[in-house]
Order: sequence, then structure tokens, then C-alpha cells
Amino acid sequence: GDVSYLKLGMVYPLPEGLIREFASKVDKLYVIEELEPFFEEQVKAMGIEVTGKNLLPVTGEYSATLLRERLCGTKPEKVFDIDSQAPARPPVMCPGCPHRGTFHVLKKLKLTVTGDIGCYTLAALPPAQSMDTCVCMGASVGMAHGMEKARGREFGRKTVAVLGDSTFIHSGITGLIDVVYNKGCSTVIILDNSITGMTGHQHNPTTGFTIKGEPTKQVDLELLAKAVGIERVRIADPFDLKNFEKVVREEVEADEPSVIIAQRPCALLKQVRYEGPQKINENCRMCRSCMRIGCPAIVDKGDSIEINIALCVGCRLCSNVCAFNAIEKAGDQNG
Repeated sequence: GDVSYLKLGMVYPLPEGLIREFASKVDKLYVIEELEPFFEEQVKAMGIEVTGKNLLPVTGEYSATLLRERLCGTKPEKVFDIDSQAPARPPVMCPGCPHRGTFHVLKKLKLTVTGDIGCYTLAALPPAQSMDTCVCMGASVGMAHGMEKARGREFGRKTVAVLGDSTFIHSGITGLIDVVYNKGCSTVIILDNSITGMTGHQHNPTTGFTIKGEPTKQVDLELLAKAVGIERVRIADPFDLKNFEKVVREEVEADEPSVIIAQRPCALLKQVRYEGPQKINENCRMCRSCMRIGCPAIVDKGDSIEINIALCVGCRLCSNVCAFNAIEKAGDQNG
């Protein structure tokens, strides 16, 4: 029908003059926004009569069909039916993700893991299932410290805090200071993947570049940890599973706080290059150890295990966990 639209470009501060001008030209004003009535309440506060959440839901995603039903009271003509739904596809870490090695080790050691906000939060889901808590950015360090104080040092030796490099800079430093100040013995693992991966590869103070990509002073995580009083700081590659496990074992047994910097760049960074796709050979015993690392490139066919070479980046983590030398290089180096 004859309907006018005002689509807001800048929403904070809300363009009050533009909204008043638009409202003066229409007979009835609807505010269409998903979730909470953020804009609706502000427009009402301006003294403008609007219709919104009294007709529209505060949950779920809006569609043309839903809007037509709720606002016009009519249902569109059914064009076709979908006979079957797409299978569920839970979110997973990317092929070659460095966090996968870290959580493989933590699960093997059966440690209590206080987690944080980032790509690595997916470690709470199968098959990793090695993250026990996740509340908000920076909470991992304080929660591990609190658990140790509440349940004693023996429990503390079985608990680690895990958070990303940018999350540590954002709100993990103060928690680490509290661990030192309160004479704790918590082990904190900083996942240093050289970027802020989860939200789109923004730079942060640990990368050496500003948000605009300009070179700047780089925060050294090792020196920062030592500056707040941590004397035990270790740097380890999470894909070197044997050494990484050794480092974690040593640090959780220490009678003082420690920091492990799990250092390996995000697999999606342009400069990261691996050896190329891998494949399963005839040595496979169907033990499914490779499946337990949770790589989306590895597929269980029931009577066989296959590696999707279109997804595999050749990080070789799967071959590191295979006890039968059943995984080998499939082709030339990827570009």
C-alpha cells in the first residue's frame, strides 16, 4: 500500500528532528525493531504516538510474513511448502584454529576451565567440552582465583583460566593483579592468536597496529604479566601437543601464580600458511581420535573416516593425535 519509510542510518544520538519531521507527515507511525523496544521508548519520550511492541514480539527474527500478519491482520498466500528442514549445524572453530590444540590438552588433563568471551567459547560444546564457565569478558581469571580461595589450593591446582589476548587486555589484567595481590596460585592461559578473531580481525594493543592499520607500540604480554607480579610466565605453541601438555602440567602444580601464553596466529590471517590438505591412508584403525579434536574438515562416514580437502588447511593437528600414522599430506602447498 501507500506506506512511507524512515530507515535510520545514525541511531545514537537519535536524530530527533528527522523523526519529528517524518512523524508529522504520516497518519500512523509504527516502530519496527527486533528485540527490546529501544527506539520505540525514545520516540514515545519525545511525545510522539507510535505503535510497536504492543503488536510485535520482543523475541525472534522479523519476516515480511510476520509483519503482514501483525500489522495488517492478513496472511500472505502460501506459495510452496518446505518438505524437509536443513540439518542442524552447530558452530565450530575454523580448520587450523590454534585454540583447538589448547583445549585438546585441557580436556585430556581433566582440568576445570573457567572460560571467557571469544572464538574459544566454542570449546564448551562437543566434542571439546572442556570449558566449564563463561560469564563475561575478563571473568575467567577472577572465577579461577575465587574457586581456588573457596575450595583450597589442591582444587586450584586443577583449575585454569583461559582467555584471548584482546580479552586479557580488555578486562583480564585487573583479575591477574588480584591473583598476585591475594597470594593466589591460579594458572592463566592467554590465547595469543595475534588478532581479535571473533569480531572480525580488528587489531588490538598486542598486535602492533592501530584499529586503522597504522604501526604503533606493541604491548608485550610476557612483560605485562611480569610487570603485575607474575614470576612464572611460559610461552608455548598449542600445536606442539607434547610440549604444551608438559608446560600446563608444570604450571598447575606450581605453588605460585603463573601465566601460559599459548602463541600461534589465527588460521584466517593472510600470512598463515600450512602444508596443504591431509588425507586418511590405509593405516586407519577407525579409533576416531582425530574426530575428537572437532575439526570440521574431518568427516565420519560410518565405515570410514575422511578428510574434506576443500576444508582442510593442513595444520596437521589431526596427524599429531593419530597413533597409527594414518594421516598424510594429500597435495601441494595451499596458497
